[in-house]
Amino acid sequence: MALYLGPPIYAAFVWWFSTGAVLLLIGSVSQSRSLRLVFAGGLLTIALCGLSVTANDSSVAAAYMAFTCIICLWGAQEIAFLSGWLTGPRPEPCPPDAQGFIRFAYAVQAILYHELSLLVCGALVIALTWNADNQVGLWTYAALYVLRQSAKLNLFLGVPVTNAELMPDSVQFLKTYFARKPVSAFFPLSVTLATAVLVIMIQRIVEVAATPSDVVGLTLVSTLFALGVVEHWFMLLPLPALTLWSWGMRSGLPPENTTMEPNLSADNSTVTQVQRATPEIVEPMPAAADVRPAGQPQLVVVQNTRQDDVPVKKSNCARQRLEDQFRQTFLQQHPRSELATAARLGINEPTTVNSRGS
Repeated sequence: MALYLGPPIYAAFVWWFSTGAVLLLIGSVSQSRSLRLVFAGGLLTIALCGLSVTANDSSVAAAYMAFTCIICLWGAQEIAFLSGWLTGPRPEPCPPDAQGFIRFAYAVQAILYHELSLLVCGALVIALTWNADNQVGLWTYAALYVLRQSAKLNLFLGVPVTNAELMPDSVQFLKTYFARKPVSAFFPLSVTLATAVLVIMIQRIVEVAATPSDVVGLTLVSTLFALGVVEHWFMLLPLPALTLWSWGMRSGLPPENTTMEPNLSADNSTVTQVQRATPEIVEPMPAAADVRPAGQPQLVVVQNTRQDDVPVKKSNCARQRLEDQFRQTFLQQHPRSELATAARLGINEPTTVNSRGS
């Protein structure tokens, strides 16, 4: 039972932990370039030495070790890439007017050095495992490479969820090459092909694997491949991709589509709203509270205590019309009062309960 349950659990844990550890190293633990260089160099050395040691070892432990070495090798690549050391000859945001082949050319230039380094590392893996008994390392690297290229193409062509907030500050410009929109025709094709390959791997575990080492190796690789297919579905469905690695993310990272990345679903127009108290009614004061001098009318302005969000221009126009109407009515009813004279002269005096300027 452990022969079949152990590899999936181990592969899932290594996939989850290695991703979060790289994000933690790049974002939260330290911004020291030398520390990241030490980690990347150490992982690269461990990976290449481990592959050379396990190449001709066909034991179960060697299968686990070869799988882990490839994860370390991939982690070293990710540290160099996410730190901005191995990106491309044009580490700049995509021009807003770039379309079609021009946009694709800019995207290739932005990550060219990283792609070349992946090919070089793949060549090293092939050289270390050529005609060797243990091919788990080569299978693992091939699975990671194919799935990564498929994910990059889908992000470039368009997906609803890009999870771009996982990108560190040093490679924020890459978000401008992501297209946040409905999926292209390449997405169902890539997911279908990946699922078919996964089914073939599982079939080989059941029908072809003859030794415990083969069972463990194929199960490790197929589990990693299945997790890669799940990562593809993270681009389509609002699955908890961020929750999985929240412990490795820096709290200050910008949310998706707020920095550099265009949000195609958002409306570009903006409406500024303010809260303003406006005059509501003008009514005579009740006789019981009338303390005005004889012969002078008593008016009170009741302010509306509700604060409603209204556009600035509409609020100003409504208030101006109300003030003009009030002024005109007051002039018609009391042409000889002091307030009427001040209104004709354009003097704006604050209105009190006794209708006197304070």
